[in-house]
Amino acid sequence: MDPLALATWANAVTVGRLLLSPVMFLVIPEHDRGAWGAFALWFVLSLSDAIDGVIARRRGPTRSGAFLDPLADKVLVLGAMFTLVRYDVFPLLPVAVIAVREFVISIYRTVVGTRGVSMPASRLAKYKTLFQQLAVGFALWPWFADGTSWVWLTFLWAAVVLAVVSGAQYFLRGRIRRGETVHAL
Repeated sequence: MDPLALATWANAVTVGRLLLSPVMFLVIPEHDRGAWGAFALWFVLSLSDAIDGVIARRRGPTRSGAFLDPLADKVLVLGAMFTLVRYDVFPLLPVAVIAVREFVISIYRTVVGTRGVSMPASRLAKYKTLFQQLAVGFALWPWFADGTSWVWLTFLWAAVVLAVVSGAQYFLRGRIRRGETVHAL
């Protein structure tokens, strides 16, 4: 696959996820009892993240996909989390920490990228995304939404820990790749 290609199946799935994200935010219920429609749409959109990754690995990654996939993930996950904050389902603090981390790391990856340093998603960052998806999914799933907030809050706070640790990992990897001396974090 041409790394400069824009029209690929993986990108089509990613753009679909990006375009359906606002619909997701509209169907999130204004209460903490979940909703089957919101849960089903969240499940499909979260699954599409894995599907576009499989397609990209089989057919070859592209620069446009390397940009679009993380963007779609951030829009979907942070949009859903802030919608849940708005409806008092999620507390603001963990979502704000995650949002700040995403903003800082996105800027950092862009800056080091201009210096020729590639910063692909780390394994911990992928787990962070999974835990974020699980937190939102359990908050929307009616079987778990009403009276079991500890389930999604556990996933949410675990995502915060993974966000902070993986963020520190990016800075460390960036310094090592640029040949700088690494000091303790």
